[in-house]
Amino acid sequence: MTSIHTNAGAISALQTLRTINANMLETQSRVSSGLRVRTAENNAAYWAVATTMRSDNMALDAVSDALGVSDGIVNTAYAGMSSAIEVMHQVKAKLVAAHEAGVDKTKINTELDQLKDQLRSIASSASFAGQNWLHMTDPTDPLQNGVKSLPASFVRDPSGSVSISSIKFDMTAVFDTDQVFYLVSDGGCDGIITNSGFATMQGYSQDWVLISGENHGGHPEITLTDETTREELAEMTVVVDLMTERMIKVASMFGALSERISSSSAFVEKLTDSIETGIGRLVDADMDQESTRLKALETQQQLGLQSLQIANTSAEGIMTLFR
Repeated sequence: MTSIHTNAGAISALQTLRTINANMLETQSRVSSGLRVRTAENNAAYWAVATTMRSDNMALDAVSDALGVSDGIVNTAYAGMSSAIEVMHQVKAKLVAAHEAGVDKTKINTELDQLKDQLRSIASSASFAGQNWLHMTDPTDPLQNGVKSLPASFVRDPSGSVSISSIKFDMTAVFDTDQVFYLVSDGGCDGIITNSGFATMQGYSQDWVLISGENHGGHPEITLTDETTREELAEMTVVVDLMTERMIKVASMFGALSERISSSSAFVEKLTDSIETGIGRLVDADMDQESTRLKALETQQQLGLQSLQIANTSAEGIMTLFR
């Protein structure tokens, strides 16, 4: 039956062409964006997971930046302590030289004063991002005299709760002992070379310090005069050696901490890459597949147009019946 009101062939061809065009628009969107799940409409479950994972990756990027700052702080402290150790070797050498008979101790003391100034300068300048782990200005401040907490990673547990894991490094000073970490403390006994604990733990006649804390000058500094006795020189030499050994130990702690920070930073980078790969597997479009599909749809579209044209042409044959 042929009707001038209804062209069934054209309607069928048009429906097919609309479906092809819709599929083509979807494929073109995937090709242009590179994503097969661009909105929640495409796949709500995958979109939700990918959005959460992208948020976690941004948090990990922030942790990576924080680890970079932490690494700078620790490396600066290590570099400062290493330089201070070299100066302490010179201080010890000067004290040993003062044991020689007939030596002018006051001239050696002038050299010691220069070395002390150098140590103060190292301690005050070893600062990074506002953090100084060599110069303690306020022993009552828990941010200085306490546990250092450095961000290590961003963690999301199976329940969905999030937390920041940290690297802990305890720099709490134990007063009047050798368990101190800062090179210099304005409070005195919280710094290595301002701490009298190295002398008192040996039971020496004087509670020697190499330099006095800015706010604590109650202990005698290691200073040479013509009246300095050989016994006092011996005590000073041992105290400086003990201070140097403590500085070496603290520097090794800084080195180990720096290595741990580097390992954490490398792990965060690998974790970021892994999450990025996981997101890609959920939402990225397979460009080889999509380009092949697009080519097929273009062919189908051309065939659909031809079918619609044929259906419309067949209806024109009715006109010949009225000629």
